[in-house]
Amino acid sequence: MNKPAADKPLPGTMPGRTPENAPQPADFKPLEVAKSLLHATRAGTLATLDRNTGHPFSSLVNVATDADGSPLILVSRLATHTTNLERDGRASLLLAETGKGDALAHPRLTVLGTFAPVGDETEPAIRRRFLTRHPKSELYAGFGDFSFWRMQVVSAHLNGGFARAADLAAADVLTEVDGAQALLEAEEGAISHMNADHADACRLYATRLLGARDGDWACVGINADGIELQRGQEALWLAFPQRTITPGALRTVLKDLADKARGG
Repeated sequence: MNKPAADKPLPGTMPGRTPENAPQPADFKPLEVAKSLLHATRAGTLATLDRNTGHPFSSLVNVATDADGSPLILVSRLATHTTNLERDGRASLLLAETGKGDALAHPRLTVLGTFAPVGDETEPAIRRRFLTRHPKSELYAGFGDFSFWRMQVVSAHLNGGFARAADLAAADVLTEVDGAQALLEAEEGAISHMNADHADACRLYATRLLGARDGDWACVGINADGIELQRGQEALWLAFPQRTITPGALRTVLKDLADKARGG
């Protein structure tokens, strides 16, 4: 993997161009916004390096996240971006929130790192996480020319709208998985349980805590930092009030969030 030298800035940062100690707006919380974009954005712009000339080559891909938040993509070896990644795995993903008005007034996150194919030992878990978020991808995920790739994140740059920006390290946007193995092993069962027995809670999380439209919201992912919710093409990220690393702690925090949503 290509890593920046110790005396060089991380990719995507702008030393000397933006005031490093400039005050941020009081209501701007870069880490929260960045993680929300990372976990709740279902498609993004993938920028690879053209294998012929080195020019940036941008394409649209569906995106999911690994247990630590690392971006996951499912790509065909017949696609130009895949051929580029096979030559040089360095890439970036632009994850943008859309909405009414000026597009530049909405937050967006550029995640930079190196993509590599997922190994056989981790492919089943990666496949489950990706297809839970993108069930229609099941139609072609088994084709011989398709494979899952995972980004090893190096850095990220957040633009939260006008006068709201932050350079972030990988640790700022990713979720620490050390010590959370019990939770990760219980994730698939917890998701099934939430959707089968506590669909009302998922709906309350989305509508009461996150201000989303009413509908059939479902849980599609859980890690130590929060829960991913989805309704059709809409996705949300609900951060936990504290790091949660065991199934017992997960039950407690989900109940507390449901009580909060109900006004209890």
